[in-house]
Amino acid sequence: MEYHDLVIIGGGSAGMAAAVSAYDKGIRDILILERNEMLGGILNQCIHNGFGLHEFKEELTGPEFLTRFVKQVEERKIPYWLDANVTHISKEKVLTVLCPKGAKEIQAKAIIMAAGCYERNAGAIGIPGDRPAGVITAGQAQLYLNEYGYLVGKKVFILGSGDIGLIMARRMTLEGAKVLGVAEIMPYSNGLNRNIQQCLKDYDIPLYLSHTVSKIIGKSKLEAIEISEVDSHKNIIPGTAKRFQVDTLLLSIGLIPNNDLLNHLGIPVSRSRGSEVNEYMETAQEGIFSCGNVLHVHDLVDYVVAEGKTAGEGAALYLQGKLPKREKEIHTIAGNGIGYVVPSTICLEDCGDSLEFKFRVRRLEKNVYIQYEMNGEVLKKFFKPSIIPSEMEIQRLPKNLLKNNQGSITISLVAKEEASL
Repeated sequence: MEYHDLVIIGGGSAGMAAAVSAYDKGIRDILILERNEMLGGILNQCIHNGFGLHEFKEELTGPEFLTRFVKQVEERKIPYWLDANVTHISKEKVLTVLCPKGAKEIQAKAIIMAAGCYERNAGAIGIPGDRPAGVITAGQAQLYLNEYGYLVGKKVFILGSGDIGLIMARRMTLEGAKVLGVAEIMPYSNGLNRNIQQCLKDYDIPLYLSHTVSKIIGKSKLEAIEISEVDSHKNIIPGTAKRFQVDTLLLSIGLIPNNDLLNHLGIPVSRSRGSEVNEYMETAQEGIFSCGNVLHVHDLVDYVVAEGKTAGEGAALYLQGKLPKREKEIHTIAGNGIGYVVPSTICLEDCGDSLEFKFRVRRLEKNVYIQYEMNGEVLKKFFKPSIIPSEMEIQRLPKNLLKNNQGSITISLVAKEEASL
């Protein structure tokens, strides 16, 4: 058995940022475990630009962004294992790892979970029809094209308007494929507004809102699909089917935190499907931290990095015995219209001058207030002319608004005319 002070599961942007942060806070015995053949995670296949505007104040591609963090890891001589798959974590923080060296056990004093997320696939939504080759997730198609140079199809339709799907609509168009359209079951897009403009409108690719794929046609290979309009309850409206002759259907229908290892420990799960954490990114299991897309799905990698740094700092404080004891905590509650809130608990004594909250709304809303309420008292309201689920909200609340260190804060959406005075 090997022994390490800090073990980080995942060598993507969150994991590398956490390692660098912990090292800079004085922790020297660190090990990164990455299941792929190189550090960087998903960024290796994201060759488009748009990364680093917050972290480095310049626009970078995914590989350029990750290269800067790999350099920081290597400058600090932080060791990492590649092709290392963690299969189990015990409550005593013993990790079972399968790697080229064989099966290993590692005893850690602290663990940071930074394993990212995975894509929902066709089986998760049960599309009627055949099961031919040619139905593939957008991220897998991106991997094949950007890393291996393999174009998965020539006549393509995309289900779901998540950012990966939108980016792949542009990418495949640039490689010579014909993208016939994008169907989105919601009455609004689930991608960033800039991607709607740059990936669809700039290439005249139609977006079918309130539509879904209602039938897959083909035996061994995909031959065609049908899309149909849906009502407000997401039920297919009869007689609205449109058929498209395609050889590929890309799925961009959501991302799910890859949190199974912590779920098996019985750590409470939030509505984001990641673990509940406090402001240091520490879970209910002492010494185990979580950050990045394994905690909740982000829209910008810069925010993932910031969260990784917070987790690294928290783990360093824990290992140094400096993490404050939490005798009283404030719980956060996702109220009306809010999908989830991070963090789940806050200790005022540990915070600076303000508290940071990250959350997503459940649906498109216009002319609403984001209202913070504690023990029946309205603390603060932020007006939003428009707010959408695809963009994560990050807001700070002045610490002096909170009068005590116990109870709960509820974050809710309130219509403009109903907002409390």
